[in-house]
Amino acid sequence: MRAVTRPLEHEVDLNDVCRHDGYLFVRNGIGVAGRGRAATVNADDAVDFLAAIDHDDASAGQAGPVALGCLPFRPGAPANFVIPSVVVRKTSAGGVFVTTIDQPTESDRQLTATSTGPVAASFRVGPRTPIDTYRHAVDTGRDAVRRGDLTKVVIAREVGVESDQPLDVHAILLRLRAAFGASYRYSIDGIIGASPELLVAVDGDVVRSHPLAGTTPRTGDPITDEALAKKLVASMKDQVEHRVVIDVVHDALLPWCSYLDWEPEPSVIKVANVQHLGTSIEGRLSEPRPHVVALARLLSPTPALGGHPRREAIELIEANEGFDRGRYGGAVGWVDSVGNGEFAVTIRCAELSADRRSARLIAGGGIVADSDVDAELAETQAKFQAMVSAIVRP
Repeated sequence: MRAVTRPLEHEVDLNDVCRHDGYLFVRNGIGVAGRGRAATVNADDAVDFLAAIDHDDASAGQAGPVALGCLPFRPGAPANFVIPSVVVRKTSAGGVFVTTIDQPTESDRQLTATSTGPVAASFRVGPRTPIDTYRHAVDTGRDAVRRGDLTKVVIAREVGVESDQPLDVHAILLRLRAAFGASYRYSIDGIIGASPELLVAVDGDVVRSHPLAGTTPRTGDPITDEALAKKLVASMKDQVEHRVVIDVVHDALLPWCSYLDWEPEPSVIKVANVQHLGTSIEGRLSEPRPHVVALARLLSPTPALGGHPRREAIELIEANEGFDRGRYGGAVGWVDSVGNGEFAVTIRCAELSADRRSARLIAGGGIVADSDVDAELAETQAKFQAMVSAIVRP
């Protein structure tokens, strides 16, 4: 394989590069988008595969071939990543580069999408997980925490969206950008979403993570939202849930770092429909440095999506939720030939059917000793709103 990377002389929208059938991972306009498929590789072999590609690089190491993909929820489950034949990379320093693999240089015109215009469709939205099943799972998880079997467990449920017209992925991505531009927006092999949670990022010897746990709605009224945020910060239930996540992420990363620092108190992270407790973690990786896929494997699923202890929490989840999470709750992102990259937690997402006429949505919440099943149900409804609003356009 031979790759050629060159700078782009004009502005390009990564959503337009991805369109309805490409690949995307972007936050605040910075990230990668791809088209075509040069190769499909095992996730754990991706860095070595990329490093073996002959690369004519005019970006001074700022861009090049990448692999994008999802790590499933279940720890260690096999995963394949795609290496697009055309990749556009926008860097935080303001550079814009295009990389092509084993093909003529893509013309700039081919990187621009043409809008298909609005389509009127009929939609049906409803639960796939019976409410009684969800309530029983929450009660079972709460009872396990109260007995001391677990510190925390995350219980989720499914919702389905059915359409009489194929869903327009490009239009959905543009709506997500409008409402969730500061989230990690992604579209990879039929799963699309806008995750507010950075699992892990590696840039040289710098490693970052920004775990979230503890949630309250946003109403659109600033005074009410501020009151809800203060209640969230004061909530012992949410603070316990958040502390478990921070401790596990910190303890997992620390052996790989010469130093690791984190915020002493969580801050309130606001997205369009909900507010979370979040804590920023940053450190320096020791030599030899692990690549970002290895660290994503190490961290995923965090207690924010599985629970703690991990093995016991996952066993309870799989015995009681009533469905296979698949890619939900795992990690989604990209990696380059030196192991740099970013992975977000695969949440606030929709998994599309092959004909694009239906979508599976999953949302959950952390269950601790003080959890109330009605409050947990309301939390999942708030979380579903992000993707339902982006999809449903009657």
